[in-house]
Amino acid sequence: MPRKNEILRLKGILEKREKCLINFLNDGQLSIDQLKTQECKDELDFAELSFDTFNEELILTRLSNELKEVEYSLQRIEKGEYGICEMCDETIDYNRLKAKPYAKFCIICREIYERENKER
Repeated sequence: MPRKNEILRLKGILEKREKCLINFLNDGQLSIDQLKTQECKDELDFAELSFDTFNEELILTRLSNELKEVEYSLQRIEKGEYGICEMCDETIDYNRLKAKPYAKFCIICREIYERENKER
């Protein structure tokens, strides 16, 4: 398990990312709302507006999923469970957590998880 000072550093990174994601999501929703109120003059305008709205919603979905992962990691820090692989209960390497602070799995288990989900 990462040391206390390492966890505090990662917690700060997670909290900063959480605020950033919330801002992106709020701005993105405003952008979608503005796109939906635009007037279409012809079919080309409609197609472009539909494409832009679809892309914006896709981005917001991904950001929303990341926000859930970040919030979950912050909860695990509070419970004292952060940095433990959810599959094998081994410590997640600190360098992996630095690269992806909301990682749920160690590298080995992540590979297993991806391989199993790819087969489905």
